Amino acid sequence: MKRLTLVDKAFLLKSTPLFASLDLDELLPIADKLSQSSFSPSEAIFREGDPALRMYVIAKGSVELFNVNGEIISTLTAVDFFGDESIFNDQPRAYSSRSCSDSILLSISRTNLMTIISECPSVAVGLLKVYTASMPLRPRLSKESSS
Repeated sequence: MKRLTLVDKAFLLKSTPLFASLDLDELLPIADKLSQSSFSPSEAIFREGDPALRMYVIAKGSVELFNVNGEIISTLTAVDFFGDESIFNDQPRAYSSRSCSDSILLSISRTNLMTIISECPSVAVGLLKVYTASMPLRPRLSKESSS
């Protein structure tokens, strides 16, 4: 499959919720830290229990996330990202992933992602926005009700 240029990677990042607020000048150094990988249909990307060393952004194709019982948790497509939660909680992968089609994924290592977040806090804000949007509404306990 065709290798993406640095500019292609930067524009792909710009279309994701994590990096949408950044300018091209800020995205180019981030894009330079991305590795590109190709996957065939049904090819495993990572398995439940694997160490969490990388986060992935889908450049082309689709990916299924599934649990230990083989039940599909989610199907993701271009500009979706996955694998980030294990990077932040220092736990092994809690689910498996496989390519549904010929796919191109961009990945970033834990070390590079943490460096990017420390240099560009708006990436952390983007992650928080994505996480909070997917959280169900939960009641907050007041100090009086928890006593």
